[in-house]
Amino acid sequence: MTTSRIALVTGAASGIGAAVATRLAADGASVALLARRRDRLEKLAAEIAEAGGTALVVPADVTSEQAVAEAAALVQDRLGDVDLLVNNAGVMDVIPFADGPVDAWRRTVDVNLTGVINVTHAFLPALRRSAATRTTDLINVSSLAGERINPGMAVYGASKAAVSHLTRTLRAELSADGIRVTDLEPGMIDGTELADSFPPDLQSMVNDLRSALPAVPPTEVADLIAYVTSRPREVNLPHLIIQPSREN
Repeated sequence: MTTSRIALVTGAASGIGAAVATRLAADGASVALLARRRDRLEKLAAEIAEAGGTALVVPADVTSEQAVAEAAALVQDRLGDVDLLVNNAGVMDVIPFADGPVDAWRRTVDVNLTGVINVTHAFLPALRRSAATRTTDLINVSSLAGERINPGMAVYGASKAAVSHLTRTLRAELSADGIRVTDLEPGMIDGTELADSFPPDLQSMVNDLRSALPAVPPTEVADLIAYVTSRPREVNLPHLIIQPSREN
């Protein structure tokens, strides 16, 4: 259970982020919802409140160091020291490397990697203060694409491989502070918007694949995160993979 915890979830406007925020709030955590789309966050916050939970809307772009710093100040003022940080915000492009637009790839790296760096660095003081007295978790949502060879996903995969490596190193640096660090690598997850920008032919391929091999619902990822963060304080699950039971 996550009762009485103070959580921040990035990419909370949809998909995995929304499911995680909803589950943590249902378990009793006060949850800060961070994403760019205020309207989506306000809708989710209203749903959480209607169910009896507590949610704070924090509109911010994770690629902006200043915006993230302002978000950290807002969360500190309204909720206090965060003790559960879920870095989930991400974007995906599927483009053959030779055809790639550099601007799109730069955005992929900025959101997927720099965003994790910005958010973690901004909230690290709060995490350290929390860890002095209570269970504290940092969970970075990476991807199996960071381990597997997927043509057309070179930059996306590289950004996620970097997130996983960053996470492993953060665990080595922060474990002495009592901060538990987890690298979570999902495979094919249903109900996310990562593939929304794909070309029509790739969208069709993804839909066909999901029909043949049902993807994991975001609620299952949320359940896994709830389990990981409910372990006794002295237990850390540093590396987890969640994927369909049948997958190519």
